[in-house]
Amino acid sequence: MNPRPRILIADDEVRLAEALRQGLERHGYACTVVHDGNAALAKATSGGFDLMLLDLMLPGLSGYRVVEAMRLKGVGTPVLMLTTKDGEYDEADAFDLGVDDYVTKPFSTVVLLARMNALLRRRGDASSQVLTVGTLCLEPRKHRCQVAGRDVELTAREYAVLTYLAQRVDEVVSKQELLDEVWEEPELDPNSVEVCVMQVRKKLGVPMIQTVRGVGYRLAATDAASE
Repeated sequence: MNPRPRILIADDEVRLAEALRQGLERHGYACTVVHDGNAALAKATSGGFDLMLLDLMLPGLSGYRVVEAMRLKGVGTPVLMLTTKDGEYDEADAFDLGVDDYVTKPFSTVVLLARMNALLRRRGDASSQVLTVGTLCLEPRKHRCQVAGRDVELTAREYAVLTYLAQRVDEVVSKQELLDEVWEEPELDPNSVEVCVMQVRKKLGVPMIQTVRGVGYRLAATDAASE
């Protein structure tokens, strides 16, 4: 029998957090609830969670700061941000810091479960293998990236993009495919992909990601200059 996915809920709205806990447990999840940023960070870094539902406006540490601290500590647990704020600037900030998805309150249970299941599937698909491409080594279970033995720090979104390209090594992947499969937001501006890939290239320090003009990107099995 498969264990129930463990969900960490961090929200200072006590009634909402409790309603989330009850609803998710009815759907087969095991939930832990905290109500401030410091407790959220402590629980997240203790490990063992499959997914974190994180409110943006938490006392102590904001949701932004919690995610930032988690990623700096190497905690790769997927984070679904819950917030009443709605705007591209806020969403971009969250993704830059390592948030995996973003839901604006109020949200329906159907939407929340769909987003949660997508993140859990992605984590399950990626966590069972070590990917090696040339001098690049990815250990998704540990959220670890190395190039020629050197550790490379990536945000969750950057890591997801690089992992997807590594799983399709030497194949051309379009921007739209990355939006569909990694962002899961096909209507998002393709410039988001360009910015993310640019940041990954810069952090890797080796020209492994080739641009195939007018088509998309390819992760080469050997380090090579962009076309």
